[in-house]
Parts: sequence; C-alpha cells; structure tokens
Amino acid sequence: MRWAIFILGILLTFSATASAQGPAGAGSQAGYFSAGDHPNDPWQISLGYQYNRDNLLGSPFNTSGLNVSVTRFFGRWLGVEGDVGTGFLGTTGQTTNPPKLSVKSVFVGAGPRLALRTGSRYEPWAHFLIGLDHYRFSQTAGLLGSNSALGGTAGIGMDFYLKPHLALRGEADFIGTRFFSTNQRSFQVIGGVVFGF
Repeated sequence: MRWAIFILGILLTFSATASAQGPAGAGSQAGYFSAGDHPNDPWQISLGYQYNRDNLLGSPFNTSGLNVSVTRFFGRWLGVEGDVGTGFLGTTGQTTNPPKLSVKSVFVGAGPRLALRTGSRYEPWAHFLIGLDHYRFSQTAGLLGSNSALGGTAGIGMDFYLKPHLALRGEADFIGTRFFSTNQRSFQVIGGVVFGF
C-alpha cells in the first residue's frame, strides 16, 4: 500500500508542477481545455480492472475482477459516488484448510468524492465509500463459505484526460471489513477509463 501512495503522491506533485508551468499568457486561459470543452461534467462513469490483496483469513490472497463507478458532481469539487467492485478470479493458495479454495467477492458502496477539477489534463481526487462486502469460497460448509459484512473503502486516484469527456484512471484504496467478529485490512488498485457527460 505504501508504494501505491508514494506513486500517486509523485503523480500529484508532477501534475501540480505541470499545471503551474506554461508559456507567457497561459494563465489567462481556463486550463488545458477551452472554456466550452472543460471536463467538469456533472456525471462520470468509469469501468476498469480491479486487483485486490485481501487479508480476510490472516494470510493475504489475491483476487482480480471488474470495477464500475458512477459519480454525480454537485458543483465543481464535490460529488456522490456509487461503486460496484467484483473479484471473480481468485484463490487462497495454501492459506486455508482445505487449501487452494476459489474465491469470489463483490463490494457495493456509496459515499462522497472530492476532486480537484481545474480544467487541467490531470484531475486528482479522493473518496470514502461505505457499503456491503460479500465473499464466497468454494468450501460451502464451516467458517468460510458465503459471508457478508459491512465494509468501507477510502482512497485516492488520478484521472488523466485524453480529450474532453474521456480519461484514463488510476486508483489505490484501503479497504476495511469486519468478518468473523474481527477487523480486516485489505488493499486494491484499479485502472480503467472514465466517460464524462
């Protein structure tokens, strides 16, 4: 998790430096985009690949899947986000008894998103989501099997606009859950595309 925060911090630093530079007279413009084409769309939909490093059982395991989010901005900086993240390719390896169980997961949540929307190519943001986290293991009896719990996601990301209304997204999130009467901390990274309208 530290390396992802470090990389996103570097991206934020470079984006702030890049937006501060430019030819003489550039400060009089709205930013990278012209006034009519700036990417401050009220709606954003993103679709991407999701990689999770889950720590549900005391030993981490990995899942891969899809992530879809919809954000409605109210004003320039604050939005409300709904998110669905799935992990459908995963195995516990040797961390469970019996070992090598297949894992499927889904998180559905919502919460606030804060974005620095200046008309630049780079749009850094942060969000905090609360929702339901569900895991299903190939073992159907015992402690594992199918379990749901309250979960929360907090993270940061960067949208890089290729053109108005179309961006690439990188995201890193900390995930907190409470399964089996204990607290868990997991981590995820997401890469994908964003459509604004």
